[in-house]
Amino acid sequence: MKIGRNFVGLAAAFAAMFWGGLAAAQEALPIQGMPHPWQLNLQAPKSPLAEQMFGFHTELLIIITVITLFVLALLVYVCIRFREKANPVPSKNTHNTPLEIAWTLAPVFILIAIVIPSMRLLYAANSYADADMTVKVTGHQWYWSYEYPDHGGFGFDSILIPESDIDASKGQMRLMSVDEPLVLPVGTKIRFLLTSADVIHNFAVTSLGLRTDTVPGRLNESWTLIDEPGRYFGFCSELCGTGHAYMPIEIHALPKAEFDAWIEQAKGKYAANTEPQTLAVASAGPLGQ
Repeated sequence: MKIGRNFVGLAAAFAAMFWGGLAAAQEALPIQGMPHPWQLNLQAPKSPLAEQMFGFHTELLIIITVITLFVLALLVYVCIRFREKANPVPSKNTHNTPLEIAWTLAPVFILIAIVIPSMRLLYAANSYADADMTVKVTGHQWYWSYEYPDHGGFGFDSILIPESDIDASKGQMRLMSVDEPLVLPVGTKIRFLLTSADVIHNFAVTSLGLRTDTVPGRLNESWTLIDEPGRYFGFCSELCGTGHAYMPIEIHALPKAEFDAWIEQAKGKYAANTEPQTLAVASAGPLGQ
């Protein structure tokens, strides 16, 4: 009997050390795709879909810049060439067939140049049929719930850490860090099932190419494939009420082996959460206050 108790105690201590080591490893993860002061352009893409979005954005920026400079040059030319002093007798021509054909066809060609990569990106954004795993995301006022249907169906709530409880030594950040981050594997195609329990929210992590509405009574879908381990941050991007600014998204991306170890630990930690326990915080308001 004594040997059994000692064995149980050693096993519990080992589990605590393992879980603590895994938690410390997660806290040490580098922050990926973070915006920084005076940043230009989008956050650095960290998934194939985000890279495609970044490339399409760059193409559009080039096209818009060329159009803007061309129109500006025309305006400057017209202002100088046809000012009253340089052109005292104004022309009374009202039609120019070649010119009218040109300014009709030019926008058509520009739209064709835009629509081809646009349709390619739309197709890629909806290519989640061959995903390796599924995560269900539910938006609430004002926090997120995550479920892992492929790993036993456990789930948990992810709530903003109040500013008074932020521990900078653990890498926690004001208005960004949460008590229970979403943990995902690197190099795995992940499908997201997105819905809401109350109003429309938006699950948005720019560096991973995620930006999809969560609508009550409806399932939307999205996907990502994370390139590098690290911590990724996003926010609700729909105006969902007074606590809109207090429901960030924190994702910890782990190598596959570490993710598998986390799953085994999480099955025990969240064993009672076959459905996320949301009623206790549903009326607490932003920051649980």
